[in-house]
Amino acid sequence: MADGNQTVGPFSMPQAEKRARLFERLYTLSAQHYVHCAPYARMLDALHANWRAADTLEALPWLPVGVFKHLRLASVPDEQIIRELRSSGTSGSLPSRVFLDRETAANQTRALARIVGDVLGRARRPMLVVDRNDLLRSGEALSARGAAVLGFGNFGRQHSYALQPDLALDLDAVRDFLTRFADEAVLVFGFTFVVWRDLVQALRSRGERLAFPPGSILLHGGGWKRLTDQQVGNAQFKQGVAETLGIEQVHNYYGMAEQVGSIFMECGAGRLHTPDYAEAIVRDPISLAPLPLGSTGVIQLLSDLPGSYPGHNLLTEDIGATLGEDDCPCGRMGRTLRVDGRLPRAELRGCSDTRAA
Repeated sequence: MADGNQTVGPFSMPQAEKRARLFERLYTLSAQHYVHCAPYARMLDALHANWRAADTLEALPWLPVGVFKHLRLASVPDEQIIRELRSSGTSGSLPSRVFLDRETAANQTRALARIVGDVLGRARRPMLVVDRNDLLRSGEALSARGAAVLGFGNFGRQHSYALQPDLALDLDAVRDFLTRFADEAVLVFGFTFVVWRDLVQALRSRGERLAFPPGSILLHGGGWKRLTDQQVGNAQFKQGVAETLGIEQVHNYYGMAEQVGSIFMECGAGRLHTPDYAEAIVRDPISLAPLPLGSTGVIQLLSDLPGSYPGHNLLTEDIGATLGEDDCPCGRMGRTLRVDGRLPRAELRGCSDTRAA
């Protein structure tokens, strides 16, 4: 994790400086995982035989993110693993498994705190979680979804839950929350599709509208594929939230279970920002060659946080584009990103129709 001055924000490092620092750190991590994780070493030998000669971020060895669904990848002894995270996965698919030691878990927690604090500020707000009120008492407590609720829950206080165990809207609980905190801005957190289906759409079906206090913030992430299938984009999502909840400040975040802590936050200008200790590269879906800014392709995510497992350099199953560097109107430094959706369910190297999709 970046070890710069803790008084500055997590988006303060100019792109050129960040690239140089990340290259050294990620090269070291690749070598470390190569020595301590035999399956990772075998994959690098097969996919990136000349990785030791890498001299740029783009040349460093990556893995397809799907390998975490099929292989147990850990670079520390079993006795040092304190937590196993499992991605929620789509229906019928295998979950990814991620193994954390104490140091990696602590670095991820600190990173998340710095990123979210940059948007929310230091004050902890009353928090409404748009999820099941039994989530953390169920088998989902150790899932990536449960971990996200726990992690983001640290930025709120006096937590309430908006949904019943069957995901039905608990309107009485939401109204009670709004009555108790009518005079202060609150934080609302949830997964994108759950917020849309189980809060916004549920209220619309009842002909209800709620009035959250001025200055309230909605923080949401994940689940865009289902909304894209329904032709609901970011603009429509924000409009629905404003009309139904009265919340104008809405921030999307992008991340994945395989790189917990490395989230990319949406600023007021609508761009996703790469923090000082992470990077995004976009590659052609056919040739896998790096693409210039503005070109749409497959997103590769790099993070210097994963020390206990080789998840530091992953080719995702998402498509999007890098938008700019050190040029966002919000003033944050580094590269910005746009995410458009998921790849068709096909292997990358055979996905000749991806451009059209």
